[in-house]
Amino acid sequence: MQNEQKKYYVVTQNAIPEVLLKVVEVKRLLEGKNPPSVMEATDQVGISRSSFYKYKDDIFEFHENVRGKTITFLIEMRDEPGLLSDVLMIVAKSRANILTIHQSIPVSGMASTSISVQVMPETGDVTEMMDQIDAMDGVKSLRILGAE
Repeated sequence: MQNEQKKYYVVTQNAIPEVLLKVVEVKRLLEGKNPPSVMEATDQVGISRSSFYKYKDDIFEFHENVRGKTITFLIEMRDEPGLLSDVLMIVAKSRANILTIHQSIPVSGMASTSISVQVMPETGDVTEMMDQIDAMDGVKSLRILGAE
């Protein structure tokens, strides 16, 4: 058997097959206060137990595996006074540690900003933080460049 190195990918929910999303849902159910059995949870979401066991160690929600890591994301945003400050306020409220900020000179009213944050043990849900930034008026797009 070859010694293969694992590769990791960051994809959006739209690119993930439904069976994998259901595996994540089963994992969520099993982590609840009164967790059902694996059989009950898989029946509830509509997948087989074999599918769950086949993929359970290979898919996880982004925020489950980022504690103690550095995440770098790129934001395309309008060049408006206070917009970057509002973005940074969301990061601060999420209790992530800002390591670097780099903003390009705006071109045609748009600026590219890369932000690296350290996800601390007390940091809130990273996915929620990024969703809040992405939903801001003036933010055209947000994408993850890397996590280390």
